[in-house]
Amino acid sequence: MSEEYGSDRETPVGTPVVRADPEITGDRAEEAVDFDPDDPDSVAEAAEIVHDFATGAVGGNDHVLMLRGAAACAALVRGRGSYKEAAEAAGDGVSVSFIRKWARVHDLPQSIRRHVARGHIAPTAAKHIARVPAEDRYLLAWASLDAGLTVRDIRSIASAINDGVDTETALREHGITPGEVTVTLPVEQYIELRHRASMDNETPGSVVGDALAAYFDE
Repeated sequence: MSEEYGSDRETPVGTPVVRADPEITGDRAEEAVDFDPDDPDSVAEAAEIVHDFATGAVGGNDHVLMLRGAAACAALVRGRGSYKEAAEAAGDGVSVSFIRKWARVHDLPQSIRRHVARGHIAPTAAKHIARVPAEDRYLLAWASLDAGLTVRDIRSIASAINDGVDTETALREHGITPGEVTVTLPVEQYIELRHRASMDNETPGSVVGDALAAYFDE
């Protein structure tokens, strides 16, 4: 299992690891803002950005700017010491719940945030993914990609999970098969996969699963 699996970030809060990657955000990577919770000036900048983000002055449907707002929320909380003090620093129109929700988005594992930055997962959907326990976030995020879930779907599934429903069960109740993904293989590998699965009395999925388990263990 990947070392990043879970909720703990390996990089400091506010560091634009995803936003500063040109392979994801292109030329906008140069515009990425680095927030330092230990620098009063940086915390003050984060407060201004959070205020503009919360009041609709910036962001809109721009997923990169929304990730920047999420980073600012997380850095402001760390810099001020609590959600309440962070909201007070950001000023009128900024609630504790707003900061909490977006700070959680910034705390999502990097592999999920990369899909948010690419525009594959809507930031508003990421808020709901961030609501569920750490071990469930990957499964819900990847299901959202592979099953084409809407924000409403994700919100409903996240609510069910938080009400105690097992994640796989919650997905199945929405007509989703956990772990199901469509892949396109080179023709030669496709033929060989089908051949070996047939000869071993296995399904293609089980053969791929075994091969991936061995690959990930290397």
